Amino acid sequence: MRIVILAPPGVQSLDVVGPAEVFWEAARRLGRPDAYEVKVMGATDAPIAGTGSLRFLPDCTIDDPDEPIDTLLVGGDPSFQDIDPKVVAWIRRRAPTIRRYGSVCTGVFLLAAADLLDGRRVTTHWECAEKLARDYPKVIVDSDQIFIQDGALCTTAGVTAGMDLALALVEEDYGRDLALIVARYMVMFLKRPGGQSQFSAHLAAQMSGKSPIQQAQEYALAHLGSPLSVEVLAHEAGMSVRNFARVFRKEMEMTPADFVEAARLDEARRMLQDTPAPLQRIADACGFGNVDVMRRAFIRNIGVSPLDYRRRFRSAWPDGQGARRPGARKPAGEELQIPV
Repeated sequence: MRIVILAPPGVQSLDVVGPAEVFWEAARRLGRPDAYEVKVMGATDAPIAGTGSLRFLPDCTIDDPDEPIDTLLVGGDPSFQDIDPKVVAWIRRRAPTIRRYGSVCTGVFLLAAADLLDGRRVTTHWECAEKLARDYPKVIVDSDQIFIQDGALCTTAGVTAGMDLALALVEEDYGRDLALIVARYMVMFLKRPGGQSQFSAHLAAQMSGKSPIQQAQEYALAHLGSPLSVEVLAHEAGMSVRNFARVFRKEMEMTPADFVEAARLDEARRMLQDTPAPLQRIADACGFGNVDVMRRAFIRNIGVSPLDYRRRFRSAWPDGQGARRPGARKPAGEELQIPV
């Protein structure tokens, strides 16, 4: 399979290197170096300046005679300011001839400029999602996903998400076992838990620089099934309730209650994706108390019920645990659209 990574000037270097390494490792593990043929494409034959002071020598250019392409990935320029009309025209012309095509990070702006995304659900780096939605109002932008596959179209969040997508494509091409082997070797999740939201509870806890607040957050993350009132968290932080609530909101731009709910949702989503645990057990483990409270939290924050979320995003579970085996046909109606 020929994989072409189109690298515009100023490309985020990992948009090129990350997916290329995943495909290369998959081919190596298969014992078939030609299983994936990765080529870097440039707008011209000049070296391509990437981030981190790296430079890429293109294997081909958009001016070369057309060759068959199995998968096209378009890398992004972090500034996403200069969109070359020639590159856009090439993408618009070639996309219909390619089995699957997509973008890494802000490469999505090139696909949007090529009129390939109208009415399609896509993602990009969370920092650029608002601009994408504003500049291209016909595009359905979901800023929380690591990557989205919509038919032949694939889009990803920022930087390392291109590797997540490449791993998913390896699984699609050669099966889950190979993808797991590659993931383990590259020290990656086969399926990264949660989304990319900058308000992820675990990420927010890591970003906090004030030890009392961080101590309270770490306590919450370790005791999601227990009562986590503002009084309990303030006690863990060694602060008065009033001062704790004020400092927490100032530092985290959310209330302690919002943080706790986000943390419980993160864990519930992980359990729904990766385990066959009954809904009530998940509600208990995550501190919701009952399924109805958890359902209301999912509807309010994500737009779907826990059951619908599981149907859409669950991983393959071992046989006998209520899930289909990898590669088995999905029940009719299981594919659903997650509202933005």
